[in-house]
Amino acid sequence: MSGREDRSVDVVDGELFKPLVVLSAPIVMTMLLQVGYNLADTYWVGRLGSDAVAALSYSWSIVFLMVSVGGGFTVAGTVLVAQNKGAGQSNRSHHVAGQTIAFVTLLSLAFSVLGIAMTPTLLRWIGADPSGDAFRYAVDYTRVVFAGLQFMFWFFIFNALMRGWGDTRTPLYLMFGSVVLNVIIDPIFILGFDGNPLFAMLGLEGLEATLYAATGFEGWSVMGAGVATVLSRGLAAVVGLYILFSGWAGLQPTLADLRLKRDTVRKIVDIGLPTAGEQSFRSLGITALTAIVAIAGTDAVAAYGIVQRLASLVFLPAIGLARGTETVVGQNLGAQQVERAKRAVMMSAAMVTVVFLGVGAVAYTFAEPITGVFVTGEGAADVIDVGSAYLVICAPAFAFLGVFQVVLGGFRGSGSTRTAMLLSMQEIWIYRIPLAYVLLVYTDLGVVGVWYAMAFSYVASALTTGGWFLRGTWTDSEVDEERVAAATAD
Repeated sequence: MSGREDRSVDVVDGELFKPLVVLSAPIVMTMLLQVGYNLADTYWVGRLGSDAVAALSYSWSIVFLMVSVGGGFTVAGTVLVAQNKGAGQSNRSHHVAGQTIAFVTLLSLAFSVLGIAMTPTLLRWIGADPSGDAFRYAVDYTRVVFAGLQFMFWFFIFNALMRGWGDTRTPLYLMFGSVVLNVIIDPIFILGFDGNPLFAMLGLEGLEATLYAATGFEGWSVMGAGVATVLSRGLAAVVGLYILFSGWAGLQPTLADLRLKRDTVRKIVDIGLPTAGEQSFRSLGITALTAIVAIAGTDAVAAYGIVQRLASLVFLPAIGLARGTETVVGQNLGAQQVERAKRAVMMSAAMVTVVFLGVGAVAYTFAEPITGVFVTGEGAADVIDVGSAYLVICAPAFAFLGVFQVVLGGFRGSGSTRTAMLLSMQEIWIYRIPLAYVLLVYTDLGVVGVWYAMAFSYVASALTTGGWFLRGTWTDSEVDEERVAAATAD
């Protein structure tokens, strides 16, 4: 296509450190902006009190369960696009991109309908009290997010496909615009024009009074956070699909590629199903952990919700490097450069260790003020005390979880998604959940016992996964026989 600009990073030639950083840094920034959605929701919803914050905790444990399944199949798109590009088979990359979009779109439509219908039941299953305000808030928020699930999946697909192609800057720019929009409309949809602290911060109380007089809008409470997120994600999703089909950034599926083909779908399922299973079991684990924490009461759930958001922010460098490593490993294995792929994983692990030694020190030192940013109002002091204990207990183990994430990225990039699934599941289901339940129920630690269980799981899973990586068998996977045949014919 004339005018096409290939914005991808070359990761199969020359030095490794610079392209790995150039590829991963925009992923980290994109994920930081992704967390911005949740942090903005938490910050403004926190103005409504601990019940509202607890509602987000209940809701996201359910939403993430659905999102994780679709996200698993987008990883298949990353791996197949990366390995085909590394092998010089760009046309196969375009085809796989279109097939991934069509397949995941069908999944998202089914999950959206199922999620809306099942929301109250799912919330009861994870321990939400149907008679409480937190339950009512959670139902409203969750159903709005499920109604916009299609937009979330489309943007996840766009990110994954462009990452496999080696372009991580374009998704970053698009995410930035989406988050800016969300930050602007979030407090308005949540709190309306009556006593909204946003207007006081900006010195626009007069404008607020005028808007309230004209509209009488007092906000949609927690549900407003969901509406703001869906609208801002929707805009990003539509623009992302336009970029893909126009070929503006190099990767260009066609409308013909949307017609599902059995062989390609089988390959997407073969690679994506273990990752979908991995993420689903992890999200089920998070849901189970939410139910365990709920034994300690609503304040404990609110603190756990803040912990989840803090953890998602803290571990962005690790997850970003892991996803960058997927691309580097995938393209180098596609180019038959096995030792270079192994070296990329080792280099990423070293980088993430250095980063998390610093992050852990900061989190440990400033645990209470960091936690206090995310909740005010009734019951805030108790929530802050419990939430800050997480940082104090877990910060020394952050580097272990960072290495764990990066090595899993190497497994996924090679197509060894079943290995990644099993190693990921052991972290939460073998090490974390059983110990969390025992420490919460059978000791005087209360919910703080859950934090000790999390720290232990970080260390144990890193040691197990690192040992498996050193065996060296993870590079043996060939994920696209048609690609291999085409490359051989050439």
